[in-house]
Amino acid sequence: MVKTKFINLDYLENITCGSKELVKELVNIFISQIPEFTTEMKQLLSEKKYESLGMLAHKAKSSISIMGMEELAEDLKEFELFTREKKNIDQYSSYIEKFETSCNKAISELKSIITDL
Repeated sequence: MVKTKFINLDYLENITCGSKELVKELVNIFISQIPEFTTEMKQLLSEKKYESLGMLAHKAKSSISIMGMEELAEDLKEFELFTREKKNIDQYSSYIEKFETSCNKAISELKSIITDL
């Protein structure tokens, strides 16, 4: 279907059997989830709730994967593993920042794509 710099909707089109309405609905859910994920990640980090942060990274990874953002999904997997082991804590904010930046760029792409559907 659509391959851009940040997203690849091939998987999404496949699981929706090409239903444009379902694609739009899932994209809109994704767009609404991202600010919630980002806010909660920052909050959990500031509270040093690393186990919860890892669980949230796992949850976010599922949404990211559906949108074909494979590199970011891999980063989230690594982030999740680090939080489980409480390793590289000084890098957690960088993971969250990359998540937020990449998702904001993806959301811009997605908004223009669903407008054209």
